[in-house]
Amino acid sequence: MSVDRRRVEAELRGRTFDVYIYVLKAGRPVGVRDVQRGLGLSSPSVAFHHLEKLHGLGVLEKDEKGSYRAVEKVDVSVLQSFILIGGKLLPRMAFYATLFITFTLLYLITHPESPDLYAITLGAAASAVTLYEALRTWRKKPF
Repeated sequence: MSVDRRRVEAELRGRTFDVYIYVLKAGRPVGVRDVQRGLGLSSPSVAFHHLEKLHGLGVLEKDEKGSYRAVEKVDVSVLQSFILIGGKLLPRMAFYATLFITFTLLYLITHPESPDLYAITLGAAASAVTLYEALRTWRKKPF
């Protein structure tokens, strides 16, 4: 089934978005009761409604047992700033910040006698900007 990105972005809001994030983070097939309990929904029918809506949008697959799992490679703009690692959604900028901080520290460790002011300034600036963006993205997270 092909995913209509505009339709997904228009309908992936509120509780339906919460259900999608829950299934995405689970990293395994989940049932209606799993979603109901995991999100504290009032009834299994509410969970089923949102799961079927997501299935209809093409962002979830349903297996023969009635369990749902997230379809790989669904491009939802609100999630483009995040990466899923080990069931956790983390800001992509956090990895760039870690990279710049690590290289700046390694430079300072390997050049203790004669550090280049430009290299340190560039490393510190890149570290600060990417760390700031990672924290800003994390605070605005939609889940």
